[in-house]
Amino acid sequence: MKRSIYHKEKTEQKHIDWHRSLCRQAAVFFACCLFLPHSLTVFAEPSEAELRREAQRAMEIQSNQVDNWPIGPVVSAESAILMEAETGTILYAKNIHQRQYPASTTKILTSLIAIEQCSMDELVTFSHEAVFDTPRDSNNIAIDEGEALTMDQCLNAILIRSANEVAFAVAEHIAGESWHNFAEIMNEKAKELGCLNSHFVNPNGLPDENHYTTAYDLAMIGRAFFANEILCQITMTRRLEIQPSDTQPDLILENNTMQLIPGGAYAYDYLVGCKTGYTNAARSCLVSCAERDGMKLICVVLHDESPDQYEDTRALFDYGFSNFEKVNVAQTETKYDIDNTGMFYGSNDIFGSSVPILSLNRDDYIILPRTVSFQDIESTISFDTSGTNQAAVIIYTYHGVNIGSVRLNFTAGQAQTQMFDIAQESDGSGADMEEVSDTPVIYINVIRVLMGMAIAAAIAFVIALIRLLLKNYQFSGRNNRLIWKKDGRRRKKKSKHSSKFRDYDF
Repeated sequence: MKRSIYHKEKTEQKHIDWHRSLCRQAAVFFACCLFLPHSLTVFAEPSEAELRREAQRAMEIQSNQVDNWPIGPVVSAESAILMEAETGTILYAKNIHQRQYPASTTKILTSLIAIEQCSMDELVTFSHEAVFDTPRDSNNIAIDEGEALTMDQCLNAILIRSANEVAFAVAEHIAGESWHNFAEIMNEKAKELGCLNSHFVNPNGLPDENHYTTAYDLAMIGRAFFANEILCQITMTRRLEIQPSDTQPDLILENNTMQLIPGGAYAYDYLVGCKTGYTNAARSCLVSCAERDGMKLICVVLHDESPDQYEDTRALFDYGFSNFEKVNVAQTETKYDIDNTGMFYGSNDIFGSSVPILSLNRDDYIILPRTVSFQDIESTISFDTSGTNQAAVIIYTYHGVNIGSVRLNFTAGQAQTQMFDIAQESDGSGADMEEVSDTPVIYINVIRVLMGMAIAAAIAFVIALIRLLLKNYQFSGRNNRLIWKKDGRRRKKKSKHSSKFRDYDF
């Protein structure tokens, strides 16, 4: 009896253990069903975009190789540049001279040419070629052949909606006959603006292997584009709205999808304007401008991955505004302090008092890294200047990086101009003489003319003497050097690419 009971209890225990084991196996099975998809995601192969992003983030940043230059952020873009708009100083550089497809950022050049050559109320008529050469899967506003918009409406459609058929129509309007003829105008304008390695074949950036530019070149175009207040305002507009008219029957409403402008997901407080672009070959591109505390910066990122183009741009703007400052040269420079030389003054003469003959332009400034002292930078003087009343230009560099320049002006010439202006106001009645008794007056007669000629000759002699003295005079001060460039061609060749970044093959 006891053995029977014991056998029964043992059998029941086996059943209990079996059920527990089954429950544990079921729990493991359901857990695998729940978490296996996540596990597969974790161990999935990275996408092509992710691989490209990591490879581009590992690329060298050439500006970080300059001794004591502020270290710039790592960005995902294959090419990136941050440039100060007024001086052209390059603050950040990553492959800035590498050819890239610009996609719709091309349209900043098209719009710049249009606003310079056309009035805003001109009517632009859409041809068959302009409408039907536009791929239907690309950005457009569905304008029909034979319809017309004003140039103002066209620029809004190009910069807000990035409408490709509108860019074709504007190109035809300017070049005549075919939009293909507009490419020559684009390339001439790009060269005029200082582009070095660009070639444009269409006005909108649609894919073409012969349509390319660089981050540096787009920044140079951007300097002119963002100097135009109307174009900047258009790019910041949240919505395109074109009312029906006699030449176009539809109400056209399109939202601005650029996320850097106010209301966008990556809005930047100091933004002046921007233009995006995207094609499969170009990837995400962005040209933008921001201004803070009187310093205006232009940023270009090319061949980036979305939304990295916005994050990279914000990081570069923050880097620029935090690590660089504008320095007024006339208020800071001591090496070329004319007051201390005693050799650039006129004596008491026809000008009525002793005044300096040369002075540094008080409006010129340079861009100085906060990691660098003004005493650490180098300067050279160039006499190759065609500016009115300018004796020379002083060019400032740091380890070969061009950071700006200042004009060296003749002040005596200004005083002389003022004297002759006053003389022209006098009618010889004597009343004028009494009213301006404290002001020098010159009456035009033979003697005075001869004296004027003698004075002009004397001034010319003084200018020539000053140039001669400057060429042989060594200014005291910091360890900077004064270099006189006699070979104009050599100077132009050097100054054209004065940035050290050319040596790094950006």
